[in-house]
Amino acid sequence: MNFIEKLLKAARKNNSLLCIGLDPDPELMPANVGVFEFNKKIIDATSDLVCAYKLNFAFYEALGSEGFDILKQTVDYIASDIPAIGDAKRGDIGSTAKAYARAIFDNLNFDAATVNPYLGFDAIEPFIRYRDKGVFILCRTSNTGALDFQSLGCEVEGQSYPLFQLVARKAAEWNKYGNIGLVVGATYPEELRLIRQSYPDMPLLIPGIGAQGGDLELAVTYGVDAQGEKAIINSSRQIIYASQEKDFAEAARKVASELRDQINYYRTNIASQ
Repeated sequence: MNFIEKLLKAARKNNSLLCIGLDPDPELMPANVGVFEFNKKIIDATSDLVCAYKLNFAFYEALGSEGFDILKQTVDYIASDIPAIGDAKRGDIGSTAKAYARAIFDNLNFDAATVNPYLGFDAIEPFIRYRDKGVFILCRTSNTGALDFQSLGCEVEGQSYPLFQLVARKAAEWNKYGNIGLVVGATYPEELRLIRQSYPDMPLLIPGIGAQGGDLELAVTYGVDAQGEKAIINSSRQIIYASQEKDFAEAARKVASELRDQINYYRTNIASQ
C-alpha cells in the first residue's frame, strides 16, 4: 500500500482530515511526564480521530542524543494503518539528499516527508524514488516570512508568476510516480485556492490552523479535492497542549474531536452546495 492509499484509507475509516503534530516541548508539557510517554498518551487518546500524525524533527533534535530514539519509538508506536509524516524539510545536493531519504524512510520508517525545493530536482529526486512514500514539497508555507521569497515575481516565457506557483508547477512535472504533494499554509487562503484549482488531484498538507491563526473554514473549502479529500489539515499546539495538567491526554482528545467535527461540518457544507 502506497502513501496515498494509506492516507485515504485512514481518512475514510476515521472520517477525518485532521493531522496532529506531535511536537513535544518539555517547557510546555506537564511536569514529570517523559517525552515518549507524552506522545504515547496523545496517540492513544486521538488515534481514532486523525488521518495522519506529523512529527517535526526540530523538537526531537533539540532533545539531544535521546531525541532520535524517541522519534523512532514514536513512529513505531503509531498504528500501522495511520500515516506518519516526517516534517524534516530536507533539501540538499543529490548524495546528501539520498542519505536523508534513507534515514527518514528506511531507518525511521516514515510514510512521508517534507522537503525543500530550493536546490532543485536533484535534491528532491532521491525522495521521489521511494514510490510508496509521500513527498511534500514546500510551496506556500504558513509563516509570515514566506512573503520574503515565495511571493516574488519570476518571469517565465514572458509572463510573471509568484515563485510559489512555479514551485507547484515543477512539483507537478516531477510527479511521475504520483507520490508528490504540496505544503500550502492555511494562513494564505487565496493562494491555497489557486493551488487546489491548478492541481486538483494532488494531496495538500495544510499547516497554520490554530496557534498560527489560519481560517479553518477556508482551509477546508479551498483545500479539499472534488471528493472532499486529500487535504491534510494539521494542528499541533492547539491540541497537544490543551492542558498542562494530568488530564492532558483527555483535553487533547476533546480539542481534536471538536476540530475534526468542525472540519467535517465544512466538508458537508461543500458537498451540499
